[in-house]
Amino acid sequence: MTKERAATIALDYQELPGTEMSRQAEAFYAAMNTRRTVRDFSDRPVPRHIIEDCLRAAGTAPSGANRQPWHFAVVTDPAIKRQIREGAEEEEKEFYNSRAPQDWLDALAPLGTDEHKPFLERAPYLIVVFAQKFDRDAEGNKLKNYYVTESVGIAIGILIAALHQAGLATLTHTPAPMKFLNSILARPDTEKPLMILVAGYPEDDARVPAIGRKPLEEIASFHPA
Repeated sequence: MTKERAATIALDYQELPGTEMSRQAEAFYAAMNTRRTVRDFSDRPVPRHIIEDCLRAAGTAPSGANRQPWHFAVVTDPAIKRQIREGAEEEEKEFYNSRAPQDWLDALAPLGTDEHKPFLERAPYLIVVFAQKFDRDAEGNKLKNYYVTESVGIAIGILIAALHQAGLATLTHTPAPMKFLNSILARPDTEKPLMILVAGYPEDDARVPAIGRKPLEEIASFHPA
């Protein structure tokens, strides 16, 4: 039996002149090279439509079999943010005091991180990203999702870039384990929380660690050279 293929549409693509390709590639790199993880957030409000457009951008990410296996739970309510902070700090206290091996603690030491996470309450937005192991069709039948972690990881990357391009600071926070987020946000157990993405304006006097990034020759190889 021949399987029916999905309908197709014409690709919306416009080739750029070589000089414009170079300009846009250089401009995007220059913009993203200013991105830094921020821990000092302002409580200044951010218009919701900006967050919505950034989430729409994240939703354009490629995914296994186009299942789009992600859910973004956007939190602005102070009481819920307080619950998330309490849950995260409880897990982080265990991590820093007993679970983390010494080499991991040594690697984190230059960044000055600890179990205290005030940014989880102060920043205007917490975007909790969930990975969906399966979906359901219109009749309620269970559909397996494919390459879930990879697909959601790509969507998170696009979201971080979109928020940065919109002029907002971000922080990726991954307390472990994170199942407390399912309970707080009423998400099903079949969804796996992967990250709390903190978003907002940085404080005027925000400071970040003086770290560098690996040069191209250390992160990429070309064949043939």
